[in-house]
Amino acid sequence: MDEQERQEYSLEDIMKEFGAEPEQEAAQPPKEESPVSEELPAEETEEEAEASLEETVVMEPVEAKETQPDEQTVTADTIRLDPSQLPQGKLNDAQPIDDEDVQVQPAEEKEAFTEQWEPEYEQPMGEYIPAPHIIAHPQSRLRELKRKLVAGPEKRYYELSEIGLGKLQFAIFTALLVTLISAGISVLHAMDMVSPERAKLLVFGQLFLMLMAALPGSFQLVEGLTDLFRGRFSLNTLLVITFIACFVDAVFCLDSLRVPCCAAFSLEMLMSLWSAYHKRHTEMGMMDTMRRAVRLDKLALAADVYDGRAGLLRGQGQVEDMMDTYQDVSTPEKVLNWYALGALIVSVGLGITAGIMHNAVTGVQVLSVSLLAAVPASTFITLTRPMCVLEKQLHKLGAVLCGWQGVRGLCGKRVFTLSHEDLFPAGAAKLNGVKFFGSREPDEIVAYCTALVVADGGGLAPLFTQVLESRNGRHYDVENLRAYPGGIGGEVCGEPVLVGLLPFLRDMGVDVPEGIRVNQAVCISIDGELCGLFAVTYEKTKYAAAGLTALCSDRKIRSVLTNGDFMLTASFLRAKFGINPKRLTVPEHEQCQILREKQLPEDAPALLLTTREGLAPLAIGTVGARALRTASILGVVLHMAGGIVGLAVMGYLTVCGRMDLMTPLN
Repeated sequence: MDEQERQEYSLEDIMKEFGAEPEQEAAQPPKEESPVSEELPAEETEEEAEASLEETVVMEPVEAKETQPDEQTVTADTIRLDPSQLPQGKLNDAQPIDDEDVQVQPAEEKEAFTEQWEPEYEQPMGEYIPAPHIIAHPQSRLRELKRKLVAGPEKRYYELSEIGLGKLQFAIFTALLVTLISAGISVLHAMDMVSPERAKLLVFGQLFLMLMAALPGSFQLVEGLTDLFRGRFSLNTLLVITFIACFVDAVFCLDSLRVPCCAAFSLEMLMSLWSAYHKRHTEMGMMDTMRRAVRLDKLALAADVYDGRAGLLRGQGQVEDMMDTYQDVSTPEKVLNWYALGALIVSVGLGITAGIMHNAVTGVQVLSVSLLAAVPASTFITLTRPMCVLEKQLHKLGAVLCGWQGVRGLCGKRVFTLSHEDLFPAGAAKLNGVKFFGSREPDEIVAYCTALVVADGGGLAPLFTQVLESRNGRHYDVENLRAYPGGIGGEVCGEPVLVGLLPFLRDMGVDVPEGIRVNQAVCISIDGELCGLFAVTYEKTKYAAAGLTALCSDRKIRSVLTNGDFMLTASFLRAKFGINPKRLTVPEHEQCQILREKQLPEDAPALLLTTREGLAPLAIGTVGARALRTASILGVVLHMAGGIVGLAVMGYLTVCGRMDLMTPLN
């Protein structure tokens, strides 16, 4: 149809095509102006006319009916309207027509025009299906880990690297040299090797050497003052007060020609600098370990893991687990700080007592000597030295302790769960030889043995799966799987199959030929007949041996093997690793399944973080933390006892008035 013919169509022709009677359309008066419907222009096409009619007439979906023979065939570009299905109403606000004819929805209730009309159906109600969880990709986890490491440990490491250890080493060397010179002069004076004419020069030299010792350790004195302003009394704060008391006493010694105890103060300053060196070296090592991490696992404490004991379980670690806890003040350090405050009070009391009993100069002398006697010089490194030594070992293994919180959590009676991969990592178990018996096919024997080993879920499953795939074997399902001491049993294709050690098969009544003597072999019997023997060897790794030995050396740690194979017997582990099998527990199969399903609580604080796989970082970190706690407690107790004895001696000398015994040599 060309354009000229399309322009000759009128509304009457369109209504005829849609099935309306000419008499009704002729009786209809001319349409009035309506806000919805407008007169069609001459250029409007047939499709636009259909859309205009569709705008004014609201249709309801009509079910499809069978086509009658006398009905007119409907083309694809026409729409047939059934007047009986149309709603009642008015057509574009015109005069009402009969109910039998088409009725139109009023204009104010008419829906907005849409290009394509579709019937609206009510959404069916059904069971709510939550959105699936988004599983993080390992690369995403690595990127997030690296971002946190760069913002935290790596940034801190480079800050400490800019400060460096060179200045501290130079300060330690200077303090050591000053201490040796000052102590040498004191020894010469005690041995009467210095003439009386040079006594004043000797005292002045001691005062000068004390100032020289305080100069490289000035930041230690500043740190002591800072702690005091923060409401915390520390050993460095006591060192500041000791320096002031010794300086005033040395000034008084210039008049009385008495040698002050400057050598003892220089020794304490040396130990304080050494303690600062330990702290900085330890922190740099921890930051260096963390910044090199490509994975981060944690060891945390869970209650009632096995036999009513709390156990150490593994989980995914976070950078914040260490960054938020490693600078916390430990309990032994808090005890030392309180002791330092008490020692200051007692020393001031002794000084006041001596001042009242004698004079002010004697009071200052007693105060300075009491402060030096109350805190042995090695007190400053009693906590930092063990931590520095332990950190050097953990740095090689890729592990860090999460502050004193981690040390405290790792101590006590604990259960340490072990897996087969901890003792023998992937590739440690190897097949050394195979021997088949009977008339069965070798592929069938391998398939049956693999089916039981895989169903048991032990560490031999990857090895036998690889053997089966190399032979293009078939995978079978196992029914009625049971675990026995030294082996497993089940039904494959309706046949009873036993897999285990040779003594296990003998105990189960399997006829074993004489002369078979293999220590490490997986034997299989099908229907009571020995069918195959697989010789398996285990390679001992250095890290696994070191970790297991460390765990079995601690009496309060109970190692539990959660998924041990029937090959891993107590005698085998003792011969392989040289450990005491009493420290290693292999529970029953059902209990192993329960232990494998144990999960770490989400809010469990991390005690130890590792950046490498293997047993050695976890085991040595755990045992090292327990040794660190023991060393710290013993060190604090011994030094406090020595300080209390020193204060008691000073109290006795003060009451007795024996000031002549308060010499640097004594």
